[in-house]
Amino acid sequence: MTAQAGFDTDDQLVARAVGDLSRRTRFPVVFGGLERSGAIHVTAIAGTRTRSIEGLVVQASKGLGGASFVEGRPRLALDYRTSRSITHDYDRAILGEGISTLLAVPVMVSGRARGIIYCGSWQRSPVGDVVSRPVFAAAESLSTELRVRDEVRRRLALAPAPETTAQLPTAAREELRESYAELRSIAASVQDAALRDRLTQLEKRLAALSSDAARPAERVDSTLSPREVDVLACCALGSTNAEIATTLGLKEGTVKSYLASAMSKLDASTRHAAVTRARRVGILP
Repeated sequence: MTAQAGFDTDDQLVARAVGDLSRRTRFPVVFGGLERSGAIHVTAIAGTRTRSIEGLVVQASKGLGGASFVEGRPRLALDYRTSRSITHDYDRAILGEGISTLLAVPVMVSGRARGIIYCGSWQRSPVGDVVSRPVFAAAESLSTELRVRDEVRRRLALAPAPETTAQLPTAAREELRESYAELRSIAASVQDAALRDRLTQLEKRLAALSSDAARPAERVDSTLSPREVDVLACCALGSTNAEIATTLGLKEGTVKSYLASAMSKLDASTRHAAVTRARRVGILP
């Protein structure tokens, strides 16, 4: 997939996930890829001693990864060579690398498998919670990033061209604002700092889509904190404090505090006035 606005392609995301995992897992071999046209295309490999896995394409339901992909759950072969629970369509690649124990974990996005992360060892090795936990975490992190990107792509595809955004129809503006609030809530749950930074850049792009370049921006003496922006973004959708608390995983009292602070910084006496001012200065779309 082609990179947009300087951001990594999906395959580059997989490569980074595989590289990071190879440094954190006890498995010496890590590889993975995403689904294209019904098959898993392995595009990232780390720790191998041969080139037998390069270019591997795994069909759905075939091999350990194909079974994991179709079933949407992890699959493990403690002794890959003698395993009777999988097909052996890819023995040339797996056994060619000398892999004995192989773990396949699906990357689930919105309930659907989008790829597979594999971890293997050259000796038969027990796989308990401590060993498998980093693999599951890596798959979950990749899943989150792909889900966010899917949503951003979908939302941006609905937006008009930049030269027409100043005259966005009401329905399009509301869709844009819902997208922004949803993206903020997703970003708030992401632990990876680099991913949060990229999400912040995407949020700025969404906010800029509805800005009026012809209108001079007002000044705000104090910048809002990320959580204050999160709360205001939800307020802009008409959410109550209780609903905002549920969306952002906060206590209702905490939401009130953030809202009061944002209103003070924006010199606004009501939440509606705070949202209006935040839009005027380009903080919210």
